[in-house]
Amino acid sequence: MTTRPTEDDLLSVFTRADLGGDEKLDLMEFTLVLEALGLSWTRAETQDRFEKADSNLDGFISYEEFRAILDSQGWAEGPLPGARA
Repeated sequence: MTTRPTEDDLLSVFTRADLGGDEKLDLMEFTLVLEALGLSWTRAETQDRFEKADSNLDGFISYEEFRAILDSQGWAEGPLPGARA
């Protein structure tokens, strides 16, 4: 993906990478999402961002946490619908 993804794109990529079907990503699934989005972070950068995104420290990234990390990197299309400003 070479342009900024839309909300539908992000949700679709997240859902496809969610191999466990549990609506959260582990580090491997998060890496799949990054590759699908065309983001080329090093392994260390990916690990660091995964840990930062995991705000509830459960070892997984929910869709909301996923969006937050992309927003913080300036890579998403805007705030998550329904999110407070």
